[in-house]
Amino acid sequence: MTLLDENRLFPTDPALRDMARALYDGVRDLPIISPHGHTDPRWFAENKAFPDPAQLFVTPDHYVFRMLHSQGIPLEAMGVPRVDGGATEQDPRKIWRLFAENFHLFRGTPSRIWVDHAFQEVFGVTQRLSATTADAIYDHIAECLSRPEFRPRALFERFRIEAISTTESALDDLRWHKMIQDSGWSGKVVTAYRPDAVVDPEFDGFAANVEQLGALTGENTATWAGYLAAHRTRRAFFQSFGATSSDHGHATARTEDLSQDVAAKLFDRALQGKCTADEADMFRGQMLTEMARMSLDDGLVLQIHPGSSRNHSADIMARFGRDKGYDIPTRTDYVHALRPLLNAVGGRPDLTIIVFTLDETSIPRELAPLAGVYPALKLGPPWWFHDSAEGMRRFRETATETAGFYNTVGFNDDTRAFCSIPARHDVARRVDCAFLATLVATGRLAADEAPEVAHDLAYRLAKRAYKL
Repeated sequence: MTLLDENRLFPTDPALRDMARALYDGVRDLPIISPHGHTDPRWFAENKAFPDPAQLFVTPDHYVFRMLHSQGIPLEAMGVPRVDGGATEQDPRKIWRLFAENFHLFRGTPSRIWVDHAFQEVFGVTQRLSATTADAIYDHIAECLSRPEFRPRALFERFRIEAISTTESALDDLRWHKMIQDSGWSGKVVTAYRPDAVVDPEFDGFAANVEQLGALTGENTATWAGYLAAHRTRRAFFQSFGATSSDHGHATARTEDLSQDVAAKLFDRALQGKCTADEADMFRGQMLTEMARMSLDDGLVLQIHPGSSRNHSADIMARFGRDKGYDIPTRTDYVHALRPLLNAVGGRPDLTIIVFTLDETSIPRELAPLAGVYPALKLGPPWWFHDSAEGMRRFRETATETAGFYNTVGFNDDTRAFCSIPARHDVARRVDCAFLATLVATGRLAADEAPEVAHDLAYRLAKRAYKL
């Protein structure tokens, strides 16, 4: 028995399937460029064995525990830590059995493909996870994790990861990246500058965070000029650990291009905690334009991740904190929201702004037309709730007709689940090859061009866009 159909995600028409398969065979073994994600740099710094199967597959993966939680299973039962340090399940085998007993919930989902891929391709598991097989599979994976070839660095090399970017707060000391840098290991693990905590007036402890930013940089962040200088200093610090991008997870895509006097007054209100909700959004929007201008000087790629109503459940936020599966997509405007930024710097071919969306309806109506004309703007791949075979196919269908392939940036996996990285890239390569086969079969792409496009989508576009 095998868990994976060798022709999964390819067209059912035999001729199209053969064409897709041939294209896929040409890119399946290309190195992985993982330019945006949330793996823990400590894994690669310390290179310790992963503790157990539950800590690898269940407890840290919001795709997994949110599905189980949707069926009434408490987060405590999956070992998700509580903010107050309260009791949660600590027995990894119990967590694993709970996962196995409810594995049927993942039928038809992207998570099922990712988990099955990791089971079979990484750990050699060929039995389907269930209540009956739970203990045997747990024991097998646990035994694997005890061996040197399953340590983080060994898996990094086995996965053919050429470069991976983690994402750290602007206030992070980057100690794990320093440990990696000092270790002499050849694996390329870089950071990305995530300044949300010091650019969002509605972020918990914003004023204190800005004060800490000043302490880290020696700048007077009580002033607008000192605050901007502190960002420049901090970005340079991140670049010393390989950063090639900044990353901004705002609720909206709003941008502003205010005069410096007006921006300074708005900043003062933010520090004093006097911003209205609209003013807070305005300040975030101004900071996107400020960051874009900084990118013109230091070369960092600007990533914008709008459109998530984060931490939707007040109860879960209070008990478990951020990023616990309760982030929900919202409708997002881009045409009007991005105009101030694009009018300021969108014509610059020496700047790269990558925009992601959780609002698929905006791709053909707004984002693809914008990326199809502004030199600085590129479309990020399907993200978060849409990094699925269906989401990837819809993205290619709705983006390519207006923006083409070369105003997109290939694929990134955007994950905390390390073993899902090769699975996610494999899905993207299969879906893209299936799409290209359809274009060839319908006379919209020459057969000799398709392999080059497949290679670009799988490898070259991400490497080029993120300067990796």
